[in-house]
Amino acid sequence: MVLDRLDRYIARNVLAAIVVVQFVLLGLDITIAYIDDLGDVQVGYTAFDALLYLLMRTPWRFYQYAPVAVLIGALIGLGSMASSNELTVMRAAGRSLARIVWGVMKPVLVVVVVVLLVAEYVSPRTEQYAEAWRLEKLQGEGAMLTSRSGWQIEGDSVYRFGAIRADNVVLDLTRYRFDDRQLVEATYAQRARWEGEAWRLENVATTRIFDDHTESDQSASMGWDTAFTPTQLERLLRDIESQAPSELWAYAQFLEEQNLQNDQALLYFWQKMLMPLTMGSLVLIAASFVFGPLRTVAAGTRVFYGVVTGLSFKYVQDLLAPASTIFGFSPVWAVLVPTLACAGVGIYFLRRNG
Repeated sequence: MVLDRLDRYIARNVLAAIVVVQFVLLGLDITIAYIDDLGDVQVGYTAFDALLYLLMRTPWRFYQYAPVAVLIGALIGLGSMASSNELTVMRAAGRSLARIVWGVMKPVLVVVVVVLLVAEYVSPRTEQYAEAWRLEKLQGEGAMLTSRSGWQIEGDSVYRFGAIRADNVVLDLTRYRFDDRQLVEATYAQRARWEGEAWRLENVATTRIFDDHTESDQSASMGWDTAFTPTQLERLLRDIESQAPSELWAYAQFLEEQNLQNDQALLYFWQKMLMPLTMGSLVLIAASFVFGPLRTVAAGTRVFYGVVTGLSFKYVQDLLAPASTIFGFSPVWAVLVPTLACAGVGIYFLRRNG
């Protein structure tokens, strides 16, 4: 019972610190983003609308800052107990270092579950809705869901899509059809409209290319025989970082079927799926700071080193992401290498001081 009470006491302190840090980070980020977004205020998009837009995106920000909040929260929670000699009393009473660290891991497991649920079910929907809502306020009803263009291959054709609107209308569509790597037809459509089960192109201009001449014709409307669905095109044009893990996996498989590179989709997929290991490794780093070489320094210094470590962790992952594409190793290693490095450093200092 005593050990259970100690576990609950450690978990309560650490979880409270993580929640406070998360709120502080979210507050600072929303404030800075709000000041920046005030530059877009105009007729139809007020300062209050800008605030609502940022609040809609809070789940995404919560997911983004969760690892840093866990690191700093664990540092503050353990550091406060170390400053009041509570950790010393626990160890004098026979509490092993491993049991104390496990007590810190328990609330982090709760945070991990919440973060994974937000990443899968909440943030992709709120990001999509928030972006569509903002653009409709700025551009009017039926605004573009995204302005990012994208390229895709299907059979003997290469497509360029300009944008997809919130009402499943694709804008600025171009199709290049090849025969044995030779361009034989180019088709441009001002828009493609989804009619429940099939697409219909509008304001179409087609150019057929022959060995000695070309032929052009125009059509107000024509059918578009394709396997693309609005969901697939939305994944292609929507910011890949905001997609759910299940969507990223489906998108990666789709790209593989089209013989296209899927490294980026797999990278973000593994980043989200390996979040438990990432947070666990950061907790080990935080514990090693408290019990290791930084145990005698001030709490502010430990937090500073924690922030530096968290930023270094993120920068290493960001550097390894393009490296996985350039050097051809699996994207999973771009996530695992910094995670295992953090865990290894944390375990080393804990064992040396345990």
